[in-house]
Amino acid sequence: MEEVCEGKDLSFPREEERILKLWEEMEAFKTQLRRTEGMPEYIFYDGPPFATGLPHYGHILAGTIKDVVTRYQSMNGRHVTRRFGWDCHGLPVEFEIDNACGIRTRQDVLDMGIAVYNDKCRGIVTKYVAEWEQIVTRTGRWIDFKDDYKTMDLRYMESVWWVFAQLYDKGLVYRGFKVMPYSTGCKTPLSNFEAGLNYKDVPDPAIMVSFPIVGDRDNAALVAWTTTPWTLPSNLALCVNANLVYVKVRDKLSGATYIVAESRLSQLPSKKSKPDGLVASTQKSAPSNPKGTTDGKAEGRQDGGSYELLEKISGSTLVGLKYTPLFDYFLELSSTAFKVVADNYVTDDSGTGVVHCAPAFGEDDYRVCVAAGIIQKDVDLIVAVDADGCFTEKISDFHGCYVKDADKDIINTVKGKGRLVSIGSIMHSYPFCWRSDTPLLYRAVPSWFVAVEEIKDKLLECNKQTYWVPEYVKEKRFHNWLENARDWAVSRSRFWGTPLPVWISEDGEEKVVIDSISKLENLSGEKVTDLHRHNIDHITIPSGRGSEYGVLRRVEDVFDCWFESGSMPYAYIHYPFENVELFEKNFPGYFVAEGLDQTRGWFYTLMVLSTALFGKPAFQNLICNGLVLAEDGKKMSKRLKNYPSPMEVISDYGADALRLYLINSPVVRAEPLRFKKDGVYGVVKDVFLPWYNAYRFLVQNAKRLEIEGSAPFSPLDRTNLETSSNVLDQWINSATESLVSFVCQEMNAYRLYTVVPYLLKYIDNLTNIYVRFNRKRLKGRTGEDDCRISLSTLYHVLLTTCVAMAPFTPFFTEVLYQNLRKVSARSPESIHYCSFPQTSGKRDERIERSVARMMTVIDLARNIRERHNKPLKAPLKEMVVVHPDNGFLEDIAGKLREYVMEEINIKSVVPCNDLLKYASLRAEPDFSVLGKRLGKDMGTVAKTIKGMSQDDILAFEKSGEVTVSGHCLKLTDIKVVREFKRPANVKEKEIDAAGDGDVLVILDLRADESLFEAGVAREVVNRIQKLRKKAGLEPTDLVEVYYKSLDSDQAVLENILRSQDQYIREALGSPLLQQTLAPPDAVVFCQEEFRGVCGMSFAISIAKPTVVLSDALAPLFSENTKHVEAFQIYLSSRDLSNLKSEFLVGNGKVKLDCFEDYPVVELELGKHVFLSVGDYYLASSHRV
Repeated sequence: MEEVCEGKDLSFPREEERILKLWEEMEAFKTQLRRTEGMPEYIFYDGPPFATGLPHYGHILAGTIKDVVTRYQSMNGRHVTRRFGWDCHGLPVEFEIDNACGIRTRQDVLDMGIAVYNDKCRGIVTKYVAEWEQIVTRTGRWIDFKDDYKTMDLRYMESVWWVFAQLYDKGLVYRGFKVMPYSTGCKTPLSNFEAGLNYKDVPDPAIMVSFPIVGDRDNAALVAWTTTPWTLPSNLALCVNANLVYVKVRDKLSGATYIVAESRLSQLPSKKSKPDGLVASTQKSAPSNPKGTTDGKAEGRQDGGSYELLEKISGSTLVGLKYTPLFDYFLELSSTAFKVVADNYVTDDSGTGVVHCAPAFGEDDYRVCVAAGIIQKDVDLIVAVDADGCFTEKISDFHGCYVKDADKDIINTVKGKGRLVSIGSIMHSYPFCWRSDTPLLYRAVPSWFVAVEEIKDKLLECNKQTYWVPEYVKEKRFHNWLENARDWAVSRSRFWGTPLPVWISEDGEEKVVIDSISKLENLSGEKVTDLHRHNIDHITIPSGRGSEYGVLRRVEDVFDCWFESGSMPYAYIHYPFENVELFEKNFPGYFVAEGLDQTRGWFYTLMVLSTALFGKPAFQNLICNGLVLAEDGKKMSKRLKNYPSPMEVISDYGADALRLYLINSPVVRAEPLRFKKDGVYGVVKDVFLPWYNAYRFLVQNAKRLEIEGSAPFSPLDRTNLETSSNVLDQWINSATESLVSFVCQEMNAYRLYTVVPYLLKYIDNLTNIYVRFNRKRLKGRTGEDDCRISLSTLYHVLLTTCVAMAPFTPFFTEVLYQNLRKVSARSPESIHYCSFPQTSGKRDERIERSVARMMTVIDLARNIRERHNKPLKAPLKEMVVVHPDNGFLEDIAGKLREYVMEEINIKSVVPCNDLLKYASLRAEPDFSVLGKRLGKDMGTVAKTIKGMSQDDILAFEKSGEVTVSGHCLKLTDIKVVREFKRPANVKEKEIDAAGDGDVLVILDLRADESLFEAGVAREVVNRIQKLRKKAGLEPTDLVEVYYKSLDSDQAVLENILRSQDQYIREALGSPLLQQTLAPPDAVVFCQEEFRGVCGMSFAISIAKPTVVLSDALAPLFSENTKHVEAFQIYLSSRDLSNLKSEFLVGNGKVKLDCFEDYPVVELELGKHVFLSVGDYYLASSHRV
């Protein structure tokens, strides 16, 4: 393995760029696909985005989720084809062209020519494809941009035709009218989903209008309230609620007689009110009911005392009454129109309890008018507003006027007719077009429908067969949407889209639905090479009834782009014209993932079409993500610049950090995320740097073996490591097994958001337990064999972790893997070719539990030290660990004892299973668990629990349950609190304890002079380690450390350090030498004086190791001092690691014949020559 830099010097973004080049050179993605050919298919559907804008965090989030899942499946032996797709048709594209070309009306397009218009649309579809590929690739996502699919491709469009034809053959297609949100800016209806994207609080007129009842003895008039005066010219009915009580009242001042709902009488104007007085709103108006039928209460409630009550009337008796129309534009419908109807959508919480109905401009209006026989469902409806939102010739007085601009003139006309009862304004939330930012109108448009309501029960059943994360989105939001599903208008009166494959005769009697290009060619006799309007609108089909009936021509409509994207599972592989076996073996697809907004968009259209076609859901598993917001909780806005660009974040911290940040957030649980750039940095700091430092520690110590002249590091076989007697080796192997098991479990359940917290804890344990507690072994201070076992264990653990996390962090794991694989034969070229780790089932739950408890013990002991201001450098005499589990106590007092003692600097660990010796027990009911379950019995049960004796509690803990007042309570229902019982005549500052409800830790804090020397030694070692760091030395750098006492009595420090020699040598990896032993020519790296440390002062020097020749060398040169000095200079100039390697090769001996006229001598390491002053000192000490 190659040397690696410090974490602070590592640029994660630069490393990722390097990995991108590596993947490109090895064609990594293609190679992975090739390696998995022939393996079981894993079909995932990638929803096509529009390429008319750059990708944002929502795209990156969904793309990351898809990439994680598909990488995981590939590593589990599945063949996962990943093709990028583009949504090419529809409003977003047309809107761009309309703006660019100054197109304002439908006629502008026709004047330009559909062919020219569509060519312009095609020209911008791929405007940002290069940028998309660059950004998506930079995020680490593996997906094929070369073999992508586009909804404008001939083969894709042909499959869309097939889908529609299948629905038609099943009787699920019809033509009718639908009142839809209509954008006059874009000249097209929008889906309800699109209509909800851009709401604004705006003022609108709020007026009351009278409708005199024909033949009423009191000349009474029904009073209706509306916020859309422009709909009044198209009024055909008034709607009441048959279950409400209405009142007929006479204005005491004017004598006018009105009928309104009894509960709304106060809304009528009083004699004190001014006709131009304002009516303000305190509630939002329902956007789908623009005439104010459900919301929008008016301020300034009027006094009903201004009116004389004539009679009360039930709503049902009003039904059927005729009234005088406000305008005469639709008098031809007088036989069926201008009457009172009833429906429960009319409420008494706003308006007057009477709603005026214009069926062309209200969804409920249309429905109730059809139900009342005022208009016919299958007969063309007169819509007196054109595509640009202007009145047609039918409304002669306002012809050509934009409807919103006509409100004022219409109100004046109503007033002139004496029909205006009151006027005001209302501030309410109203939908605007998300593209053109113009107010939406609710307008009846002729459309082709899919009869969704007929298959509603099947839809609900298919939904039950799917698995969603999070589940509540499926069970609530999506289920409710399906339950209330309406017939789906799938056609749009536009130009750039897949044309409807419907040809109709001039008399409307003959209809042909085309399901393939070949069928159209056969019926028309024309060659078809493209299916867009300008290439097929001219094609006619001869009538099957004979030439006298003329020809069939295609209807002008194109498909709603949601129909196209909902056809994606079939169209992207050109089914059923190609890939029949691939589709039929793998449908429904395994996986889809998009945002929460797609529950009413793509998820819905996928479900509708698959259910209608095959009686199945389109997908088996679904991950639904929430919305990524700016840090201030507002929607991300390019105009406001309230968020950092994705590429800025990636350039600063890397794509992996961004990926983990997004995956480890509420947004993967369909909740909103307030994006914080600091949060991405937090991932670098808390995940990648600790992970990298553990890896770097492995590399450093593997290289150290070579530097010290040992054989290069090669990891031992994992089967051999399983027999390691070291408890932390056993623990980390088990913990890694648990990690792999957990990741597999959660990934198979598509719960990506649970993996990162577990990984964080694992990496924390790896660095702060395994590496930290094993430093001596990893640094070789417990022998080379033990060192290689611990390094091999760390190697395999890191390798396994990298492979398990490769789907989440593809770059970082590849960086580590490329270096790790250099010491492992037959490793795949990329980590992403590796098989996902499999669990062996060899977990040691006891040791995992014991180590977890050990860390609790250490944390509790640290807390006690902090409370009493006892630093870790100050040794303490004794710690008692109290716990009922004898197995844990055996581990703490046995296998784990040395780690506990060293970590908290304690000289003795005493296990104790007598819970009452140091603690008293108290039982407390867990109210959060028991409250709902026990109800009124809670008080009685709680009192009994709190009164449990010590013996009762012990018996409960042993049996695991207890019956109280007829309720069986388990260990999870009752909290057992252990409170420290301090021995008599002992103060808190002498002995103190801490517990977590499971384990109790007791520390003896009393001073002990016998611990003073150990404390001094730790302080000295601490100063040396800090000086090494200050000098910029690496842990693998070989040095010699010298000290000199600066006290008048130098013997005090010398005696202390001599007594602590073993601890110091283990901590430093070499002996601490007196300054007097330093050779005069020693190369000193750094030195520093320290004063007042435990009452002593000393100087520390760190120097380069010096070769020392012993007195035994002189006889080899016949006591020739000149020869001895020459060899001394020669050996001192040699690289120590190379020299050590030569001695190892020669079994501790080296023959020197490099000097002419000098005798050839054989040097023996440890006899004639020593590679450091420390080695010489230790050998001399042993001889003494």
